[in-house]
Amino acid sequence: MRTMFKRLFGTTALAALVVALVGCAAPGATPSPSSASAGPSGSPAKGCVPPDPPVPISFQLNFTAGGYNSGFALALQKGFYKDVGLNVTIVKGQGSGTTAKLVASGQAGLAYADATAVMQVIAQGAMIKILSTMYQSSPNAINTLASSGIKSIADLKGKRLGEPTGEAGTAMLPLLLKANGLTLDDIIRVPMPGTSLVAALAEGQVDAIIGSTEGYNLVLEDQGFDVVVLPYADWGVPTVSTSIIASESFLAQYGNEVRCFIEASLRGWDEAIKHPDEAIQALVDTFPYDTKPDLNRRQLESAINLFCKNDAKFVGKAEPEAWERTVQVAQEVLGLSKDLPATAYYTYDYLPETLPTPCPIK
Repeated sequence: MRTMFKRLFGTTALAALVVALVGCAAPGATPSPSSASAGPSGSPAKGCVPPDPPVPISFQLNFTAGGYNSGFALALQKGFYKDVGLNVTIVKGQGSGTTAKLVASGQAGLAYADATAVMQVIAQGAMIKILSTMYQSSPNAINTLASSGIKSIADLKGKRLGEPTGEAGTAMLPLLLKANGLTLDDIIRVPMPGTSLVAALAEGQVDAIIGSTEGYNLVLEDQGFDVVVLPYADWGVPTVSTSIIASESFLAQYGNEVRCFIEASLRGWDEAIKHPDEAIQALVDTFPYDTKPDLNRRQLESAINLFCKNDAKFVGKAEPEAWERTVQVAQEVLGLSKDLPATAYYTYDYLPETLPTPCPIK
């Protein structure tokens, strides 16, 4: 039955069926409070009420398993999700753009993705909310080799740029180029799967790739290359980034469970910051065939460095001013509607009243 739940979880109609089945499984049990506590807009009362019996939840990641999502693995392995009445399954992703589209189409309900990629689909009419922001600054970056001679974004003119399909860095590329006086016509675009980027750069098939500050660059360094990293945030694109998101239909059905998930996840990340070795072991235990502990540890350290950027006061919450800056950049460069205020993209309604990790991280 649990396997069936995980397979079916996603669309509103099937999600409702899961709720009905859970309720029938325990006669006399108190119904899940999510539907009762959510108003017409889906905005819930504060505070997690652990459901009984436990509710299965599938969480779609932005990318493959890495140190940058080890806090969720630690919450899973230490039983933090079980403590709040959730049976959580963590699913690997294939890029933030793809993850955002899965949520928009109802194929995923609760997920982790770059805020800018999510904002683009929201602006197109998708009913999604950004709930808790972990990366207060984008990790996206242009990665190249020192031997290329590329030292600035302007140096990309006329160069071959490897673009990962379905990832946030590709969606944000027009912002980066416009901020540096270039257009898409100024570069030679080479779309490819993210898994092919490192080899393409190492073998000289492209001059640079869209990577990050906590991913492909570390892999290339492990292979002995001298890597140049040009972060989007340092070259005119200071946007908030990777966040927990959910469709509004999912929130209407599982608002309480989402509050519980975020509470347990932030607890997991707080522990990951304090005990990084435990976090990496939890990642290995969760994804035993997809992890490289030494690399994952450096990925985690790079991720933590982004948790308190943009004047964040707490890990997991982007401040209103950071959202305003992000929306302004997206409106100017991506052409997002200026009729939508910043609050159309995010909400604080599902954050715990007390956030566990203050900024700066000590």
